[in-house]
Amino acid sequence: MSITPEQLRYCDSHEWAYVADKSAGIATIGISAFAVEELTDLVFMALPKIGQTVTAGSEFGEVESVKAVSPMYSPVSGTVVEVHSELVDKLESLSVDPYNEGWIIKVKMSDPAELDRLLD
Repeated sequence: MSITPEQLRYCDSHEWAYVADKSAGIATIGISAFAVEELTDLVFMALPKIGQTVTAGSEFGEVESVKAVSPMYSPVSGTVVEVHSELVDKLESLSVDPYNEGWIIKVKMSDPAELDRLLD
């Protein structure tokens, strides 16, 4: 299945969360196409480690472009269960397909109700 922007929940800061199976409680997290466009040429990304705890609204990593360094904020709280580590060497994937190839982390949510506080 392909993820489309209409299926996502967003933070004000342009991070998104996608939950394919609510019973599993795993949120896939990335940044919006708008954020990628605004940053332009991406040169570096710092990612969390598997097992790290993230909190909704708190920084979990950063993305750097030739223009700026921008923190990335988690839309939900929980534990990082997967990191898209190949993305660090293929940052152009974010420009090509930020919603499928460009996912950043997967989080086992501690409070799925946090999704209801995000924008659609």
